[in-house]
Amino acid sequence: MLQEASTKKSARLSFEEFKLEVLNDFHMAVASREASLIGRREVLTGKAKFGIFGDGKELAQIAAAKCMQPGDVRSGYYRDQTLMFATGMSDIEKFFSQLYANPDVEHEPSTAGRMMNGHYGTRWVDDNGDWKDLTQTPQSSSDISPTAGQMVRALGLAQASKMYRNVEETKKGFEKFTKNGNEVVFCTIGDASTSEGLFWETVNAAGVLQVPLAIFVWDDGYGISVPRKYQTTKNSISEALAGMQWDDKKGGLNIYTVKGWDYPGMMQTFQQGIARVRETHIPAIFHVQEVTQPQGHSTSGSHERYKSKERLEWEKEWDCIAKMREFILENNIATEEEINKLEDTAKEEARTAKQRAWDNFITPIRQQVQQATNACNQVVYEGGANTEQIAALVQQLNAIKEPIRKDVMQTLRRVLGMCSGNSDAVRSLRNLYNNLMADNRDKFNSHLHSESPYSAMKVKEVAPVFTDASQSLNGYEILNKFFDLTFANNPAVVAFGEDLGKIGDVNQGFAGLQDKYGELRISDTGIREATIMGQGLGMAMRGLRPIAEIQYLDYLLYGLQPLSDDVATLQYRTKGGQKCPLIVRTRGHRLEGIWHSGSPIGMIINSIRGMHLCVPRNMTQAAGMYNTLLKSDEPGIVIECLNGYRLKEMMPDNLAEYTVPFGVPEVVREGTDITIVSYGSTLRVIEEAIVNYLEPLGISCEVVDVRTLLPFDINSMIVESLKKTNRIVFIDEDVPGGASAYMFQQVMEKQGGYQWLDVAPRTISAQAHRPAYATDGDYFSKPNAEDIAAIIEEMMAE
Repeated sequence: MLQEASTKKSARLSFEEFKLEVLNDFHMAVASREASLIGRREVLTGKAKFGIFGDGKELAQIAAAKCMQPGDVRSGYYRDQTLMFATGMSDIEKFFSQLYANPDVEHEPSTAGRMMNGHYGTRWVDDNGDWKDLTQTPQSSSDISPTAGQMVRALGLAQASKMYRNVEETKKGFEKFTKNGNEVVFCTIGDASTSEGLFWETVNAAGVLQVPLAIFVWDDGYGISVPRKYQTTKNSISEALAGMQWDDKKGGLNIYTVKGWDYPGMMQTFQQGIARVRETHIPAIFHVQEVTQPQGHSTSGSHERYKSKERLEWEKEWDCIAKMREFILENNIATEEEINKLEDTAKEEARTAKQRAWDNFITPIRQQVQQATNACNQVVYEGGANTEQIAALVQQLNAIKEPIRKDVMQTLRRVLGMCSGNSDAVRSLRNLYNNLMADNRDKFNSHLHSESPYSAMKVKEVAPVFTDASQSLNGYEILNKFFDLTFANNPAVVAFGEDLGKIGDVNQGFAGLQDKYGELRISDTGIREATIMGQGLGMAMRGLRPIAEIQYLDYLLYGLQPLSDDVATLQYRTKGGQKCPLIVRTRGHRLEGIWHSGSPIGMIINSIRGMHLCVPRNMTQAAGMYNTLLKSDEPGIVIECLNGYRLKEMMPDNLAEYTVPFGVPEVVREGTDITIVSYGSTLRVIEEAIVNYLEPLGISCEVVDVRTLLPFDINSMIVESLKKTNRIVFIDEDVPGGASAYMFQQVMEKQGGYQWLDVAPRTISAQAHRPAYATDGDYFSKPNAEDIAAIIEEMMAE
């Protein structure tokens, strides 16, 4: 067995060195297991809200950790604590800091207490928003809870390595992100989650793309309480995937099976397998079987409810730590006494780390309790009304054994409600409350968007320049020239999507550019929107500037999960520690048919907070929005007008430089009687209504193009128009209660526009059903010029 345990690394070790390494691994496994056991107790005694742990997977993760090199990236899930400890990407104290939800980044760098325990990540961005050197140590992308959500991100992270190895333009200037594409992405997933579509889509895409992705499936036989036989065909994910096994003629990926308790077997298989992934960029799956789960799924329940007595006994016998103990003894690596001492030391290490984490968490809160007590007592000492009630509240606050910030804020708010006058003590109390509110906003509400100097909101506006020499071109031709300039000037930019490469996209925005810039920088993909988003997400996290295309807006729904759960939340859930400046390009609004003419903008707005949503009225505007995003470090979606590619536009002379400011509407027609607010293709329908019906009646319309919906009119320009017209209507192609209602709420409620109304405001939207097919279907399903004119005439008559 000792010979089996030898690897290229350990073969160079003396027996004493080998012994030390094995015992260090055992120490790590025991310490991690003890952290899991303590963590469950901390939840059950009320110190933490919820716990989900990696017990049973310690040995497999230690073996995997030994294969990670500086620059390698983890894209994992919430049971990877031992992998994080063994690679040095985290430690047990930070593990407990997250369990307690410590909002201090110094103590809980993964999420600043914003995600439940088991969600890991390293900090890739410094306090100024600049990328750190990601090649110096192993890195972890930030976890999300949705099962298999980590898969699509892993695909993009791995594709970045392929790009860096094979694209000549990236050989210089990307030293913080790669060492010639040598990085392997370690993606971990639970066996049950392999049933998710995102898993299958990613595995297929990885086999097609041939990227250095190593997938580790921790197979403990259950998905919460449901046995594997009800989850996976053939009761084995490696057997179910057997048809994808690597073939020298047909390609594929390499599939390995190991036992989660077999220390030497995993060491050998992982090291040989990962070495091949690193060298060849052929992806691999490591199916780690016979893994146990000693504490069950989570603190929400007990596995004794669904596991048989025989299964529970088997798990005790084949527990990886127990089997490693046997391995050490059988091979005379250490004595029973040495092992016992090692176990005691490891357990004490976990307990000590837990206590440090708890002290770090509770001490600042107790300091706030003391501050609140002192401030409230000053009010009491001053005398006046309600002093007895205030004193009672202070006493109740101090009686809480394990207070949280909520307790402090509620006490201060209730006391302020009892105070009258504006004495020194009351002012001091109010100042304390306001200061703590500001501190808590930073702790719990900051970084939805970039707060760095590279924020999209800080990109300097560059107006378009038109001269007598400016060309009038079709919209798609303007985009084509824009993309040509962008790829020539920015080696980080890549683009991919369905039909994007060879034919230059369905509307010819990329026509001829693949021949010019190569099949890796401008490429076709399969019909798989979720992993297209994943490709963009992962590559954007590793220093590239991907433009990921969804062919039609209706199909964004397939890719919405990665955008909503991962891209949109990344800045927030890491408190600025990671970023992914992904650009999603798509086209929508008016065309023909139920699934090619949708405008589900309300759905998108409400699911991607944390991204920017651009709705340009023409391709020149779209180019300016792309420029703004490319100058920023934030993600955004640009929805081009599907029926605008062959309309003539004037192309700016400064096409590669000009930018559209986000959150700043544009008045595209001035008027005095009514303000019309809209965006995209609908603006042309509105123009038709004005020219054919409203203008002949002498109705003067002011038309405002919002340009971006996220952010929306940050300077209240629409209200300024409303002050002049005293009438307003919001128009778009979304369903009733969708984006038109969103715009209505922003202007009427948030901006206080109701104060300037002479008549009731209106929203005009599409019908509640999907658009019917053909021209008549479009006309009767979506706002038309006649409907718009009739409603505005009605408003003018009120």
